[in-house]
Amino acid sequence: MESKSDNPSPKKTASSTRLNKYIANSGICSRREADMYIAMGMVKINGKIVVEMGYQVQPGDDVRYDGRRVVSDKPAYVLLNKPKGFLGSVKKGTYKKDVMELIDNATSYRIDPVNSMDRTSTGLLLFTNDTELKIKLKNPARGINKIFQVVLDKNLVQSDLEKIRDGVVVDKFDKIHVEAVSFIRGETKRKIGVELSTERHRAIFHIFEKLGYKVEQIDRVVYAHLTKKDLPRGKWRHLNEREINLFKMMK
Repeated sequence: MESKSDNPSPKKTASSTRLNKYIANSGICSRREADMYIAMGMVKINGKIVVEMGYQVQPGDDVRYDGRRVVSDKPAYVLLNKPKGFLGSVKKGTYKKDVMELIDNATSYRIDPVNSMDRTSTGLLLFTNDTELKIKLKNPARGINKIFQVVLDKNLVQSDLEKIRDGVVVDKFDKIHVEAVSFIRGETKRKIGVELSTERHRAIFHIFEKLGYKVEQIDRVVYAHLTKKDLPRGKWRHLNEREINLFKMMK
């Protein structure tokens, strides 16, 4: 029988990390899932099973989950203004150009894009190694608002604009709703502003294609509370403390 740690959890210090948070920061799972794995006796520290969720992991501790060494990274949050021609992909090296190349020097930790973005689309793309935040932001019930500027192959007629506001049935049982849609002041009627909360990839393409339009360009200009202000195309920046806290405050 495997031995369990009989020693009390070390005291919390500035350099220690709560065990479930340590595991979640490694990217293996969420903090809630980590609690479950700890309770099941699947986590060892320095060779002994630890079932205390609040155990304080100290620098130098050998933490293992299901026999594998767990290395916990410091959470990192990077925002990229993606240019055209780069695929929103987590498979670095698989494609000729992918977004991982653009943020290669942003951090020494492995970070992945929260959402997908195809090669022709541009705009805001958030990267992080915070597993809990990624799960939260990708939850369809969460409804993270995103605003896009869309360029069509021809002017959008008013009647089609109204159809989009009412929701567009893209196939027999599938209706896509938008939060808002409007013409952009000072632009031709080929350029449309669309606000969405759905996490569905290519939803905007499906909407306009169903109505007989071709999407020539799509640019994500707002993601939740993040904007492109002072972030040129192809550049990245780290999120500030306020921006990170606003994400963490989401229920």
